[in-house]
Order: sequence, then structure tokens, then C-alpha cells
Amino acid sequence: MQGFAQESDVLRPVKGSVHALTFGGVARGAARLALHRSGRLALALLGRLFVELALADFGENAGFLAGALETAQGKLEGLVFADFDAGHRNLGLFGKPAVGRGLAKEFAPPGPSGRAAHDNGVAPGGASSRLPPDHSTVNYVPDHDRLWPSPVKVLGIETSCDETGVAVYDTAFTGSAGLRAHAVYSQIALHAEYGGVVPELASRDHVRKLLPLIRQTLAEADLTLADLDGVAYTAGPGLVGALLVGAGVARSLAWALELPAIGVHHMEGHLLAPLMEDDPPQAPFVALLVSGGHSQLVAVDAIGSYRLLGDTLDDAAGEAFDKTAKLMGLPYPGGPQLAALAEHGTSGKFKFSRPMTDRPGLDFSFSGLKTQVLLAWRGSDQSDTTKADVARGFEDAVVDTLAIKCERALEAAGCEVLVVAGGVGANKRLRARLHAMAEKRGGRACFPRPALCTDNGAMIAFAGALRLEAGQRSDAAVHVMPRWEMATLTPLV
Repeated sequence: MQGFAQESDVLRPVKGSVHALTFGGVARGAARLALHRSGRLALALLGRLFVELALADFGENAGFLAGALETAQGKLEGLVFADFDAGHRNLGLFGKPAVGRGLAKEFAPPGPSGRAAHDNGVAPGGASSRLPPDHSTVNYVPDHDRLWPSPVKVLGIETSCDETGVAVYDTAFTGSAGLRAHAVYSQIALHAEYGGVVPELASRDHVRKLLPLIRQTLAEADLTLADLDGVAYTAGPGLVGALLVGAGVARSLAWALELPAIGVHHMEGHLLAPLMEDDPPQAPFVALLVSGGHSQLVAVDAIGSYRLLGDTLDDAAGEAFDKTAKLMGLPYPGGPQLAALAEHGTSGKFKFSRPMTDRPGLDFSFSGLKTQVLLAWRGSDQSDTTKADVARGFEDAVVDTLAIKCERALEAAGCEVLVVAGGVGANKRLRARLHAMAEKRGGRACFPRPALCTDNGAMIAFAGALRLEAGQRSDAAVHVMPRWEMATLTPLV
């Protein structure tokens, strides 16, 4: 294969490129795991990377090779899905790196390829990985063997669901200036015909898009691989297959470049995203994490030290947006469509309850509100005007509920600073309402820019940079956590 030479039982990269480094690391690790640890899922991932990287390296002449590899890949996938729940949550890739950071210094700046698209609005709902709860955690260990430079440039990779995100964050700069470049590729078009995210399709598309996005992002940042000081990747929570793609690529790049890598909690990334803006908030503060999969209120005593104050008992706010939109016949992804429709509705025409605000507590529940909307919609004339009014009534109910709970959380925590993050944080009416509530109390509400509310690599690069600067890194194994409690994270020291 072009760019590689056979060396005993491993493939060693001999030509510098992102593809070569990534392929070499994943090939070595997955081959060892497949041969010695029964890692059939790793072998299937390796087979898929063979196909995509062969196409990238061989161009138009790759048809014959790709066809053969696709056939083999299909057989490998049969093995994986036949035994999918047989303990494949933690894939350990062991062994010493075959190439060092010195090789990266020979690289020319990568040319841009791929196409970035920024997703706005509520994160999409749909099918998800249904593994049993996993109460283990990603281990952060002190890096005693490395004299850390300060500042650091960190490559961030996000592949937890249906957006492929890559970014470079440089701690030499403060606020928004530290984000050297970022790109997001949305899979909305891929999943639209199914009305929700299909995990296997999401994983495959991450494999296709991730390496081009890495090259594009490095080119836009005017950096080479040799300029990087670390690699951060989303280790969970999320879809297990999608997480494995990002983790495998990140780990193999770090291995090949002899750089530390760190697995980042997806929701910690969201929580810290507002700190990338100018005039960032300082802990302690209360955070509202509101997206397609989460509706949580968290007391942030310090970065890495989190206390859960309230959680959803059923549907998350973003999930309720998506499901309600689908009930009303709006196209996928429904959440942003419903919010846009609500802009044309009249407030008060339809009045829905504010769930669980008539009792003490900070938990959320939106499934009953969804049922109320369904009954109101079925009993209406279903005209365009009525549809907009129903959408406005639903949005008002969600916004009011979130605002009431946030005010209670601020009072309970004795704090006046509110940080809001996650896909629903891009909602204009929610932002206005929480700004007004915080100002009335003499405090402030902090949001990331709308483009950084949904899943992105920037938040992963930033969160990873903070932990790497603090001397933390993940251990040598590739850990992915479909479920991962944020309270188990190690505080920064």
C-alpha cells in the first residue's frame, strides 16, 4: 500500500501525512487488539479505515482495492453485530509508537479539503445506543514524564453523535482569540430520511469526514502537526461507535506524534464553551446544560468540580422540541424548525403548563407537555396560523420552565452567575429571558456564541487544553463511555 512498508507484524508509515500517521497508529493498535484481545469491533473499525484511507491515498485507482476491502468489511461487521454487547466499551490500544514527533517536522502544511457546515438550533433526536449503564470512568493521570510548555496548542475532535467537529485552541491567547480554527460537518442530510440519528450511519460518516476536517482545520490555523502540543477527543457520553472513531483517530495521531492525548467529557465541553468568549465568567457559578440529550442544572464550584442540582426525569428539552415538531409534521431536524415557526406565532393563543414548577425542586419533565401539545394540535383546525401559535405556546412553556428552575438554582447555590450551554442555548427567546432574569437579580447570564452551542470541536479542544495545562492526561488505553456521570470527573489542580 502506498505510504507504508511491511515491518514484521505491523504497518509502519514511511511518508508523512495525516492519513499515514492515523492509519499507522490505528492499524498497529487494532491489529494487536484483534489478535490478542478478541477485539472484533476494533478490527471492524480498522477495516472501515482501510477502505476510506485507501480511497484517499489511491484516488481514482482505488476501485478494485476498495471493492475487496468493502467485502471484507461486511463480513467483519457481521461478527461485530452478532456479539455487540460483549464488553466492547473500553478498547485498549497498547504498544510503543513506531514514529516520533520528529517525523512531523518534515510535513508541509496540509491543504484544505472537505466542506464545513455549521448546525444551528436544537440538537437532533433519534435512535441511540442502548448499552447498560457503565459506572467506570476515564482515568486522568498526572504527566510526570513531560515538561509541559505553556501555552499549549491542542487539537480537539468531537464525534459523539451526528456532527464531526475539529478545532485547534491556543492558550497563548485569551477569550475568543484562542480559537485558531474550527470546522463542523453536520450529518443532517444523511439522517433526514430516517427522521432521527442512525448510529451505524453516523459512525461511518465520521470515518469519511474526520481526516479531511483535520487537514482543513490545520490549514486554516496555518499550523502543521509539528506545532501541536496535545490531542483532545470526546470520550463520552454519546453513541459508542461514533465515539470510537474520534477516539481511535485521536489516540493514533497522539501515539504517532508522541504527544499526550486526553479524553474529554462531552457535557464538560459544553459547560466550558462560554469560557472561550471574551469576559468569561469565573467559578463558582450555576450551569444550565440544555440539549437534545440533557437538561441539567449543575453547581460549578471550580472547573472539574461539579454538583448535580437538577436533571430531567424523562425527555430533555431539546428532545421535547424535536418530538413535538415531528408530531406537528415539521421536517427533520424538528427543533430548529419549530423555533423558527414560533417566531410567527402569537403568545397566549395556546397556554400550556409549566411542568413541575408548582412544587419544590430543580428537576425537569417535558413528556407531559409534549402530550398537551399533541392533543391541542389534533383538536385544532391545523391551519398554518394555528401551527405557528401552537409552536409559540410550546416554546413559551419550555422557556418559562427553564427560567423558573434556573432562578431557583441560583438561589439554592447562593450565586448570581448563570452559564447556559448546549444546543437549546442557541434559542433566541431563551437567551433573552435568561439575560433579563439574571440582570433583574443583579447578576449575569453567559452564553457561547450560537455556532458553539451545538456539538463542536472547539469546546473539546478548550476543555482538553485546560486539563493538559494542569498536568493531566488520559492513560494509554482508549476509553469510550456511552454513559458517563460528570460528577465523577477529576478536578483541576
